[in-house]
Amino acid sequence: MDKRKVAIVTGGASGIGHALCKELVAQHVFVIIMDINNELGRQVEEELNRESINARFQYLNVTDSESVENAFKEVFWEFGRLDYLFNNAGIAMYGELFDTTLDDWRKVMDINLWGVIHGTNIGYRLMKQQGFGHIVNTASAAGLGPSPVSAAYGTTKHAVVGLTTSLHYEAEEFGIKVSTLCPTFVDTPIFEKAKAIQINKDVIMKQFQKQKMMTPEKLAKITLDGIHKNKPIICPMPMRRTMDVFFTLFPVAHRGLMRLVCRVSRQAKLS
Repeated sequence: MDKRKVAIVTGGASGIGHALCKELVAQHVFVIIMDINNELGRQVEEELNRESINARFQYLNVTDSESVENAFKEVFWEFGRLDYLFNNAGIAMYGELFDTTLDDWRKVMDINLWGVIHGTNIGYRLMKQQGFGHIVNTASAAGLGPSPVSAAYGTTKHAVVGLTTSLHYEAEEFGIKVSTLCPTFVDTPIFEKAKAIQINKDVIMKQFQKQKMMTPEKLAKITLDGIHKNKPIICPMPMRRTMDVFFTLFPVAHRGLMRLVCRVSRQAKLS
C-alpha cells in the first residue's frame, strides 16, 4: 500500500492551487486535484503523473455541500487517511457596493466562503476521527484589512480568516493543525477572470500590472514552509509587515492609500 501522505486541493487546476499541487508532489505527497474545470484538471493530472503516479483529478463543485462530503469521504475511505486539506477554490469580484447585486453577493459568498465552510466542516470531522491532519484555507491579504471597491470579495476573505484562526485553537486538542493562506499580488488568472461590476477591467488590469507580482510557485513554497511551522496565518512577510505598519503606526498613510484605490477605480467607472 502507498504510504505517502495524502492531500486534497480544491481549485487545484489553476493558479495557486496548481502550484500547491506541484509543490506537494515535490514533497512526496499524493495529491487529489479537485476542481470544477474538467479540462484543466485533467491537464494538471497528466503533468504531475509524467514520471510516476503522483496525483488524480476529481471534479468538484465546492458550493454543493453533499458533493464535497461525498468526495472527501471517498478519498478518506480509499487511502485511510487525509493529511492535508487545502480549501483553495475561489473567485474575485470588483465593484462598488451600490453596484453589487444580491446575486453577485451570493455567487462570491457561495464559492469563497461557503465552499471553505463545506470543506472545513467535513475535513475537520475526518481528521478528528484519525487524530491528525492540517487544514489550509485560502483567504487573501484582503482578509487582513479594508478592501474598497471589492467589499463583497473582502467580506468573504475576512470571514475565512476569522473561521480559520478561530479553529486553529479549537483543533489543537484533537491533533489537528489549521492555517489560513493570505496571498497578495500573485501572478494567476484570478484577476483576469474576475467579474468587474460597472468598472472597465482593462484599467484595473493595468494597475495590477504595475504591482510586483509573486509567482504562484514561490507562494506555494512559502505556504508549505508555513504549514510545517504551523503558522495560523501564512502571508508573504514583506507584505504582512507593511500591512501591520500601515494599519497600526501610520493610519493617515493607510487611509490615503485606501482613498487612492477608490479614486483609481472610479476613474475606470463605466457610465
